[in-house]
Amino acid sequence: MADVVDLWTLRRDDKRDAGSAEPTSMSQCKHIVLLKFPPQTTREAIAAIFEALDDLQEKIPGIIDICAGPYESPEGLHKGFTHAFIVTFTDVESRDAYLEHPAHEPVKQMIVKELAGGLADVIAFDFKVDDRFRY
Repeated sequence: MADVVDLWTLRRDDKRDAGSAEPTSMSQCKHIVLLKFPPQTTREAIAAIFEALDDLQEKIPGIIDICAGPYESPEGLHKGFTHAFIVTFTDVESRDAYLEHPAHEPVKQMIVKELAGGLADVIAFDFKVDDRFRY
């Protein structure tokens, strides 16, 4: 996944204001989603999904970045998951608003429609990006 960050080497974003030695109080939120598309899913269907995801950045406030791509690691630890996307939000409240936003639901339905196992073929994992690692 050339555009998807390897989670073991994920670099924390620098949340310091320009010219300030103090970190800002808001923590970004990363929304990571793994998808298990069946082999019969067409490239066109997958492309339409990722294009719709990209469009969400213009429709939903608080989205900083969206990156996505297919699995590409030689490790073979994907457990059948074929694609992933990561949405970076300004904060947890923006992520919460995204989940309820009317533009999110049609994209979610596009994705679930293509998955043979429905929501069983999705993993969603969110975390806050902090200055210090939280355990």
